[in-house]
Amino acid sequence: MTSMDPVHSGMPAHELGTEGWEKPWSGTNGGSCVEAKRLPDGSVALRQSRDPDGPALVYSRDEMISFLEGAKSGRADFLVD
Repeated sequence: MTSMDPVHSGMPAHELGTEGWEKPWSGTNGGSCVEAKRLPDGSVALRQSRDPDGPALVYSRDEMISFLEGAKSGRADFLVD
């Protein structure tokens, strides 16, 4: 990625580099996990571990805080009920 390329949701994850991707959680799904990377501006990129060249979803720090707080409080439980 060059300084001229804006970071945006949907961009190829490999354009964000190969270093720094982590699996903050994983389940018993055979290794298909979400990987996360904190970006220099504080935003967070998410990608599918089995498709590291696929699209990255990029969320601002505030969006991630809202998501994590909602998930912790159970507001996303409907997604898996």
